[in-house]
Amino acid sequence: MSGKRDVVAVILEDHRTMEGLLRRMRSVEEDRGAALREFAALLIAHGEAEEAEVYPALKRFRNVDNEEVEHGEEEHHEGNEALLALMEVEEVGSDEWDEKLEELATAVTHHLDEEERTILNGARENVPDERRAELGEVFLRDRKKHLEAGCGDVDSVRAAVRAH
Repeated sequence: MSGKRDVVAVILEDHRTMEGLLRRMRSVEEDRGAALREFAALLIAHGEAEEAEVYPALKRFRNVDNEEVEHGEEEHHEGNEALLALMEVEEVGSDEWDEKLEELATAVTHHLDEEERTILNGARENVPDERRAELGEVFLRDRKKHLEAGCGDVDSVRAAVRAH
C-alpha cells in the first residue's frame, strides 16, 4: 500500500490505546487524571474523525451495513456522555469516580467490540486496499486536527455531547 496506513489498522491501534488508558484509569499506581485527559482527547478525536471521514465513505460501499455504521455513531454519543460524566467527578479515585469509570468502560468496550466485529470486518471484506489506505491517511489527518485543537478538554467534550 505504498507506505500508507490502512484505516482498519489505524482504528484498531486507537482501540488498543483506549483499552490501555482505561486500565491506567483503574489503577491506583497510575496518574489516573492524566490517563483520563489522554483518553478524553483520543476518544473525541477518534470519534470525530470516524464520523467525518470514515463512516460516510464506508456507507457508499455495497455490503457494508449502513445500519451498523449509524449504530456506531449512536455509540460514539453514548461514550461521549459517559466520558463527560466521569470528567465532571471532582475527586479522582472516589466512589463516584469508580462508578462513572465503570459506565465509561462499559460503553466504550461495547462499542469497540461491535465496531470491530461489524464495521471494520465489513471494511476488510468490501473496501479495496488502496481505498482503505486513502481513508487511513484522511482519518489520521482529521484526528490530528482535533487533537491539536484540544478536543479533550471538558468544554470540548460538553460541546461534542450537545452537538449530537
